[in-house]
Amino acid sequence: MTKVTPYNSTESKKKQVTKMFDNIAGSYDFLNHTLSLGMDNIWRKTAIKKLSINTSKILDIATGTADFAISAAKYTNANITGIDISQGMLDIGVEKISKKGLTDRIQLQLADSEKLPFKENSYDGITAGFGVRNFENLNKGLSEMHRTLKPGGVVAILEPSEPTYFPLKQFYKLYFHHILPFIGGIISKDKNAYSYLPDSVSAFPSGNDFLIELDKVGFKESKHIPLTFGIVSLYVAIK
Repeated sequence: MTKVTPYNSTESKKKQVTKMFDNIAGSYDFLNHTLSLGMDNIWRKTAIKKLSINTSKILDIATGTADFAISAAKYTNANITGIDISQGMLDIGVEKISKKGLTDRIQLQLADSEKLPFKENSYDGITAGFGVRNFENLNKGLSEMHRTLKPGGVVAILEPSEPTYFPLKQFYKLYFHHILPFIGGIISKDKNAYSYLPDSVSAFPSGNDFLIELDKVGFKESKHIPLTFGIVSLYVAIK
């Protein structure tokens, strides 16, 4: 996996990603919903439906402002723990959870996805929405997911991907590599963040390549499910 970072800096990717999300936290939700044309809610619902109906404890990796955790609370009866390395994103997530009256079911905490502060076999399900490609060490992050998931538990991962069919491929490339970074940079006031987004997607081992990464750390029955004509990929696997 090619190493792509948000800023031209000597700092580690992890520190740069943390800085990036702290910088854009205030505009993240608006841009996320707007630039995805509202499809992000549908993608999360689709992913959550892949978890077992008996899921009682969910870990949401790279929870950000807690949209995935909130969706999980809506479509399951589980208790959810969300973790992220950006305190700025978590602060907004805490406010949203409180406003929705979900503080009894969702807990957020600052933590590193590549060094999870949880025991082995702690969760029935694990979700990750658009955050795995930000890992500094992909194998380490996936290994931690596998370690903390119970045997038989399901992991559901969403990541942007590049469609392969004409003419969507050409339109998507124009939108994702030019229009989205331009709009995102103006609104968030951090042009690097939304230039990093398409670069990180291009560098990510998508499709079958990512299934191989899941298999390497011990997951089984790994599946790749393209969503919305392939602009997003859902990966599902079992421990």
